[in-house]
Amino acid sequence: MPAGTDPASLLIRDIHTLVVMDEQNTVLHGAWVFVQNGVLQQIGAHSAKSPKAGRTIDGRHAVVIPGLINTHHHLYQTLTRAYAPAADAELFDWLRTLYPIWARLDEEAVYAAALAGMAELLLSGCTTTSDHHYVFPRGQSRLIDAEIRAARRIGIRFHPTRGSMSMGRSRGGLPPDSVVESEDRILEDCERVIAKYHDASPGSMLRVGLAPCSPFSVSRRLLRESAELASRCGVRLHTHLAETRDEELFCLRRYGRRPLELLAGAGWLHANTWLAHGIYFDAREIPRLGRAGVGIAHCPTSNMRLGSGSAPVPALRRAGCPVGLGVDGSASNDSSHLLAEARQAILLQRLARGASALRVRDALRMATVEGARCLGRDDIGTLEAGKRADLAMFDLRDVGYSGAGDAVSALLLCAPTRVAALIVEGRVVVEGGELRTLSLDRIVARHGRASRRILSPGSASIVFAPCTPVRTSSEGESAAVPKVPPGPFRRQG
Repeated sequence: MPAGTDPASLLIRDIHTLVVMDEQNTVLHGAWVFVQNGVLQQIGAHSAKSPKAGRTIDGRHAVVIPGLINTHHHLYQTLTRAYAPAADAELFDWLRTLYPIWARLDEEAVYAAALAGMAELLLSGCTTTSDHHYVFPRGQSRLIDAEIRAARRIGIRFHPTRGSMSMGRSRGGLPPDSVVESEDRILEDCERVIAKYHDASPGSMLRVGLAPCSPFSVSRRLLRESAELASRCGVRLHTHLAETRDEELFCLRRYGRRPLELLAGAGWLHANTWLAHGIYFDAREIPRLGRAGVGIAHCPTSNMRLGSGSAPVPALRRAGCPVGLGVDGSASNDSSHLLAEARQAILLQRLARGASALRVRDALRMATVEGARCLGRDDIGTLEAGKRADLAMFDLRDVGYSGAGDAVSALLLCAPTRVAALIVEGRVVVEGGELRTLSLDRIVARHGRASRRILSPGSASIVFAPCTPVRTSSEGESAAVPKVPPGPFRRQG
């Protein structure tokens, strides 16, 4: 390392294709990127002399894009992927089948699920994820905390939303009473989570949102008071909306209003709100959403998997809504691969609306810039000086890209691959296609145990224990780090 060089600085040099994602859709070849203190400090063409750095990565065979941004997920659902009794169901029946399984969630299960889902996201090129956790079985009040611990350990930028369900079957809602909470309890814990974890500072790795689950699982009072609390605390709002015809009929029969009108009456139609799915908006509602600046998390795979429909993405974007992408829960998508989701978005829109309905560059913009807007971020989503250093590198030597004439189009039109390297806040978290912050084998083993346990009632419970991290040597070899000393959540033998 040259004398006087910051050991934490990073240079990616000789980049084959650098996709800036600025307003001009700039693409550079033979470029370099210099990172210091978690910030993108400089970008240059090959002819410009690059700074010296503590570490250099060769980008000769790479297409480099901003880190992908996932705007809607349910990480706990990785525990119930491809669950056979729900494999062919539509949304309401799918939920009725899985709620009794999810009623067995505890901290260990949610922590293991979050690690597995986040690992999968990172390996797909995703550097920032939101999560919508709304299932809180009785006695389980710290499940958001478990997810946050997982995010901090694995190294992903995280936007958890404190979800909620207050209207169980006994009150005419869809979920069983065993997984709903009182509204006072929900609001109290929302305040706790915001006060303890929300970080509004530039470059924040953790920002909290509030997310009542849906119009068929919370009351109008909870929608309204969640909006008021979010406004007082300066956090964003999120919920499912206009996902299915069943939801629309539920709202019309119970409230005499369409879902969006219900939300508007509770004070949600503003630029601090983003909504998941947004399939069944009518011709008057789309301009209204655009004028309000409401974001939409488009979840194409989940929408196809459950037969829900196709969101009017082109119309929403023309109206002025930022439209991001969400992998949704990995029991309605069964994967957490965000690059695959961008590809699905292209294919679904073209199937429904023609080959020009969604261009490759626009789908990539949804996965980066517009996703950042949905989450209220202006410091991520593009590769410009001053932005946070979140970058994804894909190796063009992969057989799936062989013969591709355009590197950018290849990312979204060819079969999705694993990221070659991923940098979050200037830290290399994936290298050589391998996770470097934690042992993936141990994550998968732990996740498998948690999944089997909640799918099999009566099996022994497992108490929360930290996962073993990976140490990377100067040669890039990984080795196990000594186990963390016993703590209050250590596994009991």
